[in-house]
Amino acid sequence: MANPDQFDGADWEDDFHPGRKDGMGHKCGVFGVFGRDDAAVLTALGLHALQHRGQEACGIVTFDAKGGAFRSERHMGLVGDNFAHDSGAISRLPGRNAIGHNRYSTSGRVVVRNIQPIYADLAHGGLAVAHNGNLTNARAIHRQLVMNGAIFQSTMDTEVVLQLTARSQRNRIEDRFIDALRQLDGGYAFVALTNDKMIGARDPWGLRPLVLGEIDGAPVLCSETCALDAIGASFVRNIEAGEVVVITEQGVESLTPFPAMRASPCVFEYVYFARPDSIMHGQSVYETRQNFGRVLARESHVEADLVCPVPDGGNPAALGYAEASGIPFGFGIIRNHYVGRTFIQPTQTGRQRSISRKHAPNKPILEGKRVVLVDDSIVRGNTSQRIVQMIRDAGASEIHFRVASPPIKHPDFYGIDMPSKDELIASSMTIDQMKRYLKVDSLSFISLPGFYEALGAGPRNDDAPQFADHCFTGDYPTRLVDRDHDMASKEQQLSLLDD
Repeated sequence: MANPDQFDGADWEDDFHPGRKDGMGHKCGVFGVFGRDDAAVLTALGLHALQHRGQEACGIVTFDAKGGAFRSERHMGLVGDNFAHDSGAISRLPGRNAIGHNRYSTSGRVVVRNIQPIYADLAHGGLAVAHNGNLTNARAIHRQLVMNGAIFQSTMDTEVVLQLTARSQRNRIEDRFIDALRQLDGGYAFVALTNDKMIGARDPWGLRPLVLGEIDGAPVLCSETCALDAIGASFVRNIEAGEVVVITEQGVESLTPFPAMRASPCVFEYVYFARPDSIMHGQSVYETRQNFGRVLARESHVEADLVCPVPDGGNPAALGYAEASGIPFGFGIIRNHYVGRTFIQPTQTGRQRSISRKHAPNKPILEGKRVVLVDDSIVRGNTSQRIVQMIRDAGASEIHFRVASPPIKHPDFYGIDMPSKDELIASSMTIDQMKRYLKVDSLSFISLPGFYEALGAGPRNDDAPQFADHCFTGDYPTRLVDRDHDMASKEQQLSLLDD
């Protein structure tokens, strides 16, 4: 059996390409708490609430002031399997300050050395960092750092931040950290821990979410408000786009080191990633997803007997569709919650078997019915095709597929693990071609104007979109340095072949 932690110098070039799995992968989840005797316990509970954002690995780092040392526990697998009260891991994490991370790999292989938070001893003390997102110039920075003598211990883009922070000539750790941030492109939410500070940072476009909370006077940073609810903390505010917060025993200091620009939060937090009970930028994720369904019903009504969601992602939109259309709602598909997500399966055979174990038709309510099938998105289309066939085999007389997001035509480079453009079904097929491929009686996606209406954002501002909707439009908010380098290299290779 191969060593799961085997490291190859070529891994950086191989691993920093999104789209290695069958569908969309969740982004990661971050959590931090400052000034609590039970910091590790609260962090484990917060990570458990954020488990939907990453199921591959988890980790917690604390600073033990009494011992004068950082303590780290990083493990493959789920939070509950590694940080249960009787696991022993919590007892090995003393200290009043802690940060944690749930991992779903969008860059770097799934090996122990790539589990976060990552830690390094710097000239002025230790620094641990947890990161949600993806840096679009990480490979370019990595190449330059290696040429200047840097030694990397992982294949994560997160490690370049430690390297850049270590090289800064500024005095305060937060200023050195900001020096590193100034060199980054892409989407990120960082939670970092030093000997006496916790630092939170959000990218200038606000692509990745980060919120500030409080529990009995102790500040908390996390990816979503559901993690605050899980530990009994109260919501204080969102960390603003481009903001850096420095938390010490004296309180929370807000820094704005980047030029002001219009925030563009990722739309997929509302479509797919965030937990339904979270509040994103003042909006209920659950209500927003219901709004998608309501708009869908108005834009693409069809006579039918049953509105059926693809669980669990399609549930709120299907409820909204049923409410607006007057068509009865029913669970025509029953999901087994004890089966892992299909896109995590390493082989096509594994994915197919996982789909059949994950979803089962509810034949009594499907047989002879005209079914409106509602899902949050269609990525590659393979899973959707098999679900349609399953419903057809269960006796549905008609299947009308409705999708609560516009067609995904372009890949993401900011922390969503998604197939390449060539593998995105909507990038190579028309709606009618997709309809035939899926073998449905009709197929409709929510329109982009309808999508923005459901978000409550008003008409899309084409000059400065209110949301990062690049997967639908190709309008990327940042530079894509590594992608452009790849494209230039490919064009050069093709040119040499032509010669």
